[in-house]
Amino acid sequence: MLNFKTIIFGTFFSLLANVTFSETFLYMAEEDGCFWCASWTSKVGSIYHKTKEGKVAPLRRFNMHREIPETVEFVSRISFSPTFILVQNNKEVGRIEGYPGEDHFWGLLGIAFANAQIILDKTD
Repeated sequence: MLNFKTIIFGTFFSLLANVTFSETFLYMAEEDGCFWCASWTSKVGSIYHKTKEGKVAPLRRFNMHREIPETVEFVSRISFSPTFILVQNNKEVGRIEGYPGEDHFWGLLGIAFANAQIILDKTD
């Protein structure tokens, strides 16, 4: 005989099997000796992982001349460092070229999230 817990857990796991989870990341293309990359790292990079954005889209850094991720479908060639590329399910959904300063970066990242329909939890 099935008990209530078995029915609830069975239903939950059946529904969960049909849910597709998206993998979202913020890629940072950088190059050796990049002043703006270092500036971003010191002002934003040290806290990014603690933010709502960082929890939804963890940072992945790569050297734009040596390590371009082969599994990501970029919309266009990377020309500037740093370039921040918002990626969902291995496809580019947003891009910030350059580092315009901390305040502008957060605003532009917010726009990229909104355009990609990525909703941040507002309860924290």
